[in-house]
Amino acid sequence: MFVKTSKPMGKVATTIEDQIKRLEERGMNLDMPNEKIKEVLLDIGYYRLGFYWHPFEVDTSAKERIHNFRDGTKFSTILELYYLDVDLRHLLIRFINRIEVNFRTKLVYYVSNKFRSSPTWFVDPKVMSRDFIANFDSYYSDDFKKTKVLKLHHKRNINDKYAPAWKTLEYFTFGTNLKIYKCLLDKEIQERISKLYNVNDTTKFIKILETIVFVRNYCAHSGVMFDLRNTYGIPILPDYNFNNNDRHCLDSCMKVIIFILSQISPNRSSELIDSLENLLLLYSKKDSTINDIIEKKINFIYSKT
Repeated sequence: MFVKTSKPMGKVATTIEDQIKRLEERGMNLDMPNEKIKEVLLDIGYYRLGFYWHPFEVDTSAKERIHNFRDGTKFSTILELYYLDVDLRHLLIRFINRIEVNFRTKLVYYVSNKFRSSPTWFVDPKVMSRDFIANFDSYYSDDFKKTKVLKLHHKRNINDKYAPAWKTLEYFTFGTNLKIYKCLLDKEIQERISKLYNVNDTTKFIKILETIVFVRNYCAHSGVMFDLRNTYGIPILPDYNFNNNDRHCLDSCMKVIIFILSQISPNRSSELIDSLENLLLLYSKKDSTINDIIEKKINFIYSKT
């Protein structure tokens, strides 16, 4: 691993002992047993933990960017913030998966039943844009066809270039299936699906799903959740409000996840709302600085006290 040194010496690999000394020199309160700190650094890593102590850094020199810590910064606080992020990631990906499966099912069902004579409609120029079809083989690669179900399909149907939509789309990512939806030529089907989620404007529906895919990928690739900022503003709907008019923060992303989930299952939507509230409330009580991050970075407002 590589860490920034307090002097412009380039990137230098360091030992766990050197890392602990570096943290102490920068002003962190090492309020846990030394062996436990070593265990954490070997488990999570100095570099990755840096994402979580970054909010506690202050620059004593704008030129050299030494990154000392604010007075009172505790190692245990950094670890709690890391665990909050892990718990948030696991919670969100579980409910996003419900949305992903539901959207894929509706996409396959409605398009396949309208174009019943074209089971591989995803490469049919009467159904899909030509640009998508031209690049389709990059999705349906040799590695993709090694999936157990697809491999068996092609073994039994040696003349089929592609498996039917209900098999193929099952193994595409959320992002790829959203792209298929966007590339449909039949706007009536697009509208029909978007209205099933209580969104009449397909452009807004696409942007909402793009937000959910963005969060899904952030979770899947272990992104830092509390610091998440959606690149594009989330569409405004009458069903939710943005705290402090911030259309980019994690809380706003969670609002659209809750909204779409509520169209699928009100019970699961309520479960997510309660789970998020309980989780963030739990960590907010552990340390006031974590509560500040929840309120100012995530932009979350508690309904419970």
